[in-house]
Amino acid sequence: MNVLVDTDVWSEALRKKKGAKSDYVSELVNLIQEGRLEMIGPIRMEVLSGIREPKTFEAFSKRLSAFPDRPMDSSVYVMAARFLNLCRSRGIQGSNTDFQICACSVQWGVPILSKDKDYQRYIKYIPIELAQPRNG
Repeated sequence: MNVLVDTDVWSEALRKKKGAKSDYVSELVNLIQEGRLEMIGPIRMEVLSGIREPKTFEAFSKRLSAFPDRPMDSSVYVMAARFLNLCRSRGIQGSNTDFQICACSVQWGVPILSKDKDYQRYIKYIPIELAQPRNG
C-alpha cells in the first residue's frame, strides 16, 4: 500500500544534517526504497517554501523531482473543503494543505505518515488512516 508522507517528515529528512534521524525519516527511506510513496503538489510546495538560498532550493527541488505528483482532481478539493468546514465547526483548526492531504488519503485509500499531532484531532471526524513508522 502506498503512503502519503507529510511535509514535516520530508523537511526533517532534507534539512537535518547532524544527529540521529527519527523513525519517521527511516520509514520515509523505506517507502522510497519500496516504491510506495505518494507525492502531491501541495506537499512539494510546502517543503520548498521558505528556502531562501537559491542553490539549496534547486538542490531540494531536484531531489523531489524523482517523485512525480499524483494528480488531484476537483473532487479532492471539494472533499478537502468539506473536511475543513466540518473540523472548524467542531473547533479544530488546520491548514488547507492538511485537509487536501486528508482528502487524498480518503479518496485514494492511502494512509498518511506525519509527525504532526493535528492529524490525531482530524481523525475524530475524518476517516483517515495514519501510518506509523515500523521502527517506532
